[in-house]
Amino acid sequence: MMKKIISVILIGFLILTISACGKEEKKVVIASKPMTEQFIIVEMLTALIESQSDIIVEQKMGIGGGTANIHPGMINGEIDIYPEYSGTGWLFVLKEELINDPEQLFSGVKEKYNSEYEIKWMEPYGFNNTFALAMDKDLSEEMKIESYSDLSSKSNELIFGAEYDFYEREDGLPGLKELYLFNFKNEVEMDIGLKYDAIKSKKVDVINAFSTDGLLLEYNLKVLKDDKYFFPSYQGATLVRNETLKKYPELESILKTLEDAISDEEMIYLNYQVDKENKDPKEVARNFLEEKGLI
Repeated sequence: MMKKIISVILIGFLILTISACGKEEKKVVIASKPMTEQFIIVEMLTALIESQSDIIVEQKMGIGGGTANIHPGMINGEIDIYPEYSGTGWLFVLKEELINDPEQLFSGVKEKYNSEYEIKWMEPYGFNNTFALAMDKDLSEEMKIESYSDLSSKSNELIFGAEYDFYEREDGLPGLKELYLFNFKNEVEMDIGLKYDAIKSKKVDVINAFSTDGLLLEYNLKVLKDDKYFFPSYQGATLVRNETLKKYPELESILKTLEDAISDEEMIYLNYQVDKENKDPKEVARNFLEEKGLI
């Protein structure tokens, strides 16, 4: 009798073991480019997915080459999800002609990725990490300069500073001058790392920058509005493979959580906390989500 009981127990154990082994682990791979902003966004996506589902996230942080290596990984299925920018997808991946209107550009990149690569663009996070012109906030308020057009009318009173290639590229100062008719009092060439100190010490009044750079907060700078859309739009959004969504349909509602959830100012502050306050991107991401009531 005892032998029969032991046999039944063993058989039951074997069935449970085989069943457990046969159950596939639910997992997605999320990648990032080697930049602070992307580290933070990936940590947000990870926290949202793991707190709202039984899906495990494998992170592939800081992939060298960025889009050039992540995009092929999305196509061949090595990567499921990653944050991308509309201008990068449209100009670098699809190699399409620039569309100045941000909404039309986003609509175009979303449609073409779906039809050509079976990749879905979720709606934008809410921030636009594009090229920008910036100046001291106090000076901009004093001179009532909010936009590039405002700057144009008063550019002859101001000194502009940028790295060498910005003066040579058509998508740099030459193109800006053609569209906005800037006529700065002086134009100073400087190394990229010296621009912020130069504006702080008032050696220059206006510099080129990236619109979500944490240094903008540190140096109290205002990003001016590109009111004629000279620079391409680089709206951040989550990309996910259609095949992954079919496998885990619950992901779509989870990924929607970040849509229109992060403003330019908020992204600047998030980057600042990591870059200047040396906080862990995971901590910064989770704090933001908790403060927003998203987790």
